[in-house]
Amino acid sequence: MRRTLSLLLVTSLTLAACGSIRDSRINPLNWFGRGQPAPVQQQAEHTNPLIPARGGLFANRRAAVEDYAGIPFEQVTALTVERIPGGAIVRATGLAARQGIYAVQLTPANDDEEPVNGVLTYRLEGVRPQQPTAVGAVPTREVIAARRLTDQQLRAVSQIRVEGQLNAQVARR
Repeated sequence: MRRTLSLLLVTSLTLAACGSIRDSRINPLNWFGRGQPAPVQQQAEHTNPLIPARGGLFANRRAAVEDYAGIPFEQVTALTVERIPGGAIVRATGLAARQGIYAVQLTPANDDEEPVNGVLTYRLEGVRPQQPTAVGAVPTREVIAARRLTDQQLRAVSQIRVEGQLNAQVARR
């Protein structure tokens, strides 16, 4: 009984002391203070603070990767266009002849990615490995690539076409 009463007394005194510690420097929540408005630092116009200004350990390798060596897929099996706020996501499913194709992407048919007669055309491409690979079952050869389009890019588009080597899929508005 004596122990319980002592423990209860110490606990209640500690809890009561929290009211006076609330505004003191002992409280860890007060160490940095409250947020204060501060002016924004001016930066150079065309710099992104998230991209380092100088190259890193792998800087030379990054420059070499810029050349995309993709080859169009054999078949485009499905095409969906999903509306999102501010645009749409074009998602294409392709079927390769062999396993192991990587770096799959939807490449625009023209450089400026503008629609021609209301048709926005992409090629489903992937990079093939250097060494020979197994053919494998159909699910192991399927890939999905997607591309985000803004409302401005979709303004004059009535059809989105994704081409492969053997076929093409078209989504109409």
